[in-house]
Amino acid sequence: MSELGPGLWPPAPMRTERLLLRGSEARDRAAFVELFASPEVGAYTGGPRPREELERVVPEVPGRRPGCFVVDLDGAMIGMVTLDLRDTDTRLHTRPDAVVAELGYLFLPEAWGRGYAAEACAAVLDRFAGAFPREPVVLRTQTANARAMRVAAKLGFSEVERYEEYGAEQWLGARTPAIPPG
Repeated sequence: MSELGPGLWPPAPMRTERLLLRGSEARDRAAFVELFASPEVGAYTGGPRPREELERVVPEVPGRRPGCFVVDLDGAMIGMVTLDLRDTDTRLHTRPDAVVAELGYLFLPEAWGRGYAAEACAAVLDRFAGAFPREPVVLRTQTANARAMRVAAKLGFSEVERYEEYGAEQWLGARTPAIPPG
């Protein structure tokens, strides 16, 4: 697995019970700025970025890259889910030539607590598993982020390790696909 490929990017729109996951569009720019400028969102991601800076640097169509899925509720962006390819993490004991996909997500605070993150991430994980059925996915978060820890458990991630980084305890979880017998 060297790239996300046509099965995942550009993303064919995915519908869940309540959400649409799609590629980004120019109309999403304001939501991207709000997401990265939000103190609540930035609490566990290194802090918010200055809005003035974001207004200057965020492109007209932000998030237009492999692995970035806009989460749309009733025609408006409420968050994003990302799948980024990383070099093999030896802690996962994967093949030496393997690349591991890392799941990430950010949602606007007004969308928190409604199950949208788990619903959107599950859809992306299902599509990834269909395209790359034997590849593991990892997720990292701060242990202090109780909401993210609950989402990780709900999505089937198991703890690989905890470690100190950025002045806080971090959690690394893996979701290793079941390999069919035979």
